[in-house]
Amino acid sequence: MSAEGRVVAVCTGAQKGAPKRAVPEIELVRGLGVMGDAHAGSGHRQVSMLDLAAIEEMRAQGLSLDFGAFAENLVTEGLCLDDLGIGSELAVGPARLSVTQIGKTCHDPCAIFRTVGHCIMPERGIFLEVLEGGVVRPGDEVRVLHLISRAITQAAVITVSDRAYRGVRPDESGPALCQYVQDALGAHIALTTIVPDDTQAIVSALRDAVERGLDLILTTGGTGCAPRDVTPEATREVIEREVPGLAEQMRAQSFRRTPHALLSRAVVGIARRSLIINLPGSPSGAVENLQAVVDALPHAVELLRGRVADCHRPGAAASDTSGDPT
Repeated sequence: MSAEGRVVAVCTGAQKGAPKRAVPEIELVRGLGVMGDAHAGSGHRQVSMLDLAAIEEMRAQGLSLDFGAFAENLVTEGLCLDDLGIGSELAVGPARLSVTQIGKTCHDPCAIFRTVGHCIMPERGIFLEVLEGGVVRPGDEVRVLHLISRAITQAAVITVSDRAYRGVRPDESGPALCQYVQDALGAHIALTTIVPDDTQAIVSALRDAVERGLDLILTTGGTGCAPRDVTPEATREVIEREVPGLAEQMRAQSFRRTPHALLSRAVVGIARRSLIINLPGSPSGAVENLQAVVDALPHAVELLRGRVADCHRPGAAASDTSGDPT
């Protein structure tokens, strides 16, 4: 991808869920976003960015669209935003920003959708947090300072443990999983977090990872039969479809080492375009269970990204539809 581009427009607005308006300049504030903008805050979605090409595609359909129509703060050209994975860093004029989310979920038709008839932010937009602030104007240079390619798997590891959350014991399973996923899949670990064995805490962490547009979300801990083992229940609140074959394979392979594998209630499922996999709480158990299914994960990620059009393999039976995206 080109490592340089430019700012075409800067936009701000006082109301969420409504179009913004183009202005001569905006001030980006570290840890906050655009000064005076409705979306400014301490969260990870501080600044929104769209490529000019995406807006022009909508204009080509006969729509009269001003900059800011999709509630974007920055309109750029010259960079392919589709190549930027979470963790990529950009210089925008004097400011420095980091990509924190790819696309977003529109839960209800917002004012933008009702006005335009379609919102491209969910598919084409990216969100960023401000690492260093400054005043940004149209014409300012945009440069990629650090590229995390979106072509590689974007992963999250969520440790579920009361004791690790309280700091009573160190989290060993999370780092072990991070290392294995990096080595086995070449994945980028975009998010790690520790939560207690609490259903709503787990649900919140899972939904946050899904909202960020991550490909693979791994949980470790809370999959057994103890009273506070509630990770499977929390996962079922988030997923839209289960992928039972992966969970069955993990239990089958684990049973070869210990009969306790039969007590695992781990769930694997899909939420939006993310694959969520529950894993045991011990470092060895978490890694060994993931090893049992790791060969299937790259294909699963490509299917969820919508990039596999024909999954027929030479020699595969005609009835084999395990990779059929329809």
